[in-house]
Amino acid sequence: MTGTLIHLVLLIGVGVVAGVVSVVVSLASLVSYPALLAFGLPPVAANVSNTVALTFVGLGGTLGSRTELAGQRGTVLRLAGMSVLGGATGAALLLLAPGRTFELLAPWLIAGACIVLLVQPRLQLQTRFRPRGVTPLTLFALYAVAIYTGYFGAAGGVLTLVVLGSIIDAPLVRLNAIKTALAGVGNGVAALGFIAFGPVDWAVVIPLAIGFLVGGWIGPGVARRIPAPALRRLISGSGLAVAAVLGWRAYR
Repeated sequence: MTGTLIHLVLLIGVGVVAGVVSVVVSLASLVSYPALLAFGLPPVAANVSNTVALTFVGLGGTLGSRTELAGQRGTVLRLAGMSVLGGATGAALLLLAPGRTFELLAPWLIAGACIVLLVQPRLQLQTRFRPRGVTPLTLFALYAVAIYTGYFGAAGGVLTLVVLGSIIDAPLVRLNAIKTALAGVGNGVAALGFIAFGPVDWAVVIPLAIGFLVGGWIGPGVARRIPAPALRRLISGSGLAVAAVLGWRAYR
């Protein structure tokens, strides 16, 4: 009983930290996914459970961005179709491919997410230049990012923001709100597929989701006190170390 209580408290704590990280640098999975592996979950089970819990971050973030989303309903609905299709495709790829495939890909996905995190400020800066509107190319890019979000997800929000910058001419704060809504849609569709067909571990999802909600709520206040560059370097370094360990285990 004591061990179970300790696990619950630790998982809630992981969720709080990951929720704050999601607000500050949009990479909650770099905290929560390795933590679930440390709790003994297999890679695929850890990923699907993490995705289900992450829906609470998207829900809270969307509700908290109602001011920025005002007047953007048509835009969100117009683009949401690609997020739905991409999230479903990514979830299907994860569930249908052999578990060994994800185990081999996970170190590379984590390392790639860490690199995206390090260059995130430059990527966000680029979102303010030359938006091209809705074209077959930009829709395909949004679909591809949604596939990645449904399959794994770390850095999916940053990539979605970059794609939106090539579609919509709007201030970054508004682009970020639309990104939160669309990433939440893709993540939510994937979560539904995982709940129906995947190895979801509800014993970790529920406390982790509680932590995500709390972390998302207090994140803005914490973000004002933590230098983003220092946090970015800390998470990236830790993530690269996790990627190296997972790579050694997968390829040895």
